[in-house]
Amino acid sequence: MQTVEDLARAIVAREGGFVNDPDDPGGATNFGVTIHTMRRLGLDLDRDGDVDVADVRRLSRSQAEDIFVDHYYRRPRIDQLPEALRASVFDMYVNAGGNAVKILQRLLRRLGHEIAVDGAIGPQTIGAARAAYEVAPEHLADAYGIARRNYYFRLADARPASRKYARTRAGGKGGWIRRAEEFISPRYHMTEAEFQRRVAKWG
Repeated sequence: MQTVEDLARAIVAREGGFVNDPDDPGGATNFGVTIHTMRRLGLDLDRDGDVDVADVRRLSRSQAEDIFVDHYYRRPRIDQLPEALRASVFDMYVNAGGNAVKILQRLLRRLGHEIAVDGAIGPQTIGAARAAYEVAPEHLADAYGIARRNYYFRLADARPASRKYARTRAGGKGGWIRRAEEFISPRYHMTEAEFQRRVAKWG
């Protein structure tokens, strides 16, 4: 069984190193940790009185892993979800914050659980997730991964500047889609033809 530390290391590997893409609303990012997160945590690594891009560059891999474990796994209570969901929800929480939980909550509502869609994991969400897992232990993680993939597609539909994260320059599956499908059983991966039909309207 993977530990949370294993999961955090895998996330850091997927996120890569320092980037400062003007099309990314997250701003300057290193190992998946955004400048906004570092400011919220007060991580003035160069001790010059502010948290800026220079501090983002200084962030180490191990510091990023610790931030993810403490602030993106334990604090939001992802550890209270069924084990089958934890890796994907954790990875998505790093990528999209509370939207990762809203995706799960909307899925659980579609499955008949009357819970709030508020982006916070509380007793209702934990109970509903555990109940849904009891009913469909082989399918809940796939259902979440597919819902996550659909979330990425909707973002790219609405924001053309984000389409480069969902579709490569060569026209294949982009990082967002491949990342979601890492947590989906191969039988539910989109074929190349299915992907092309889905993104055809982007031009």
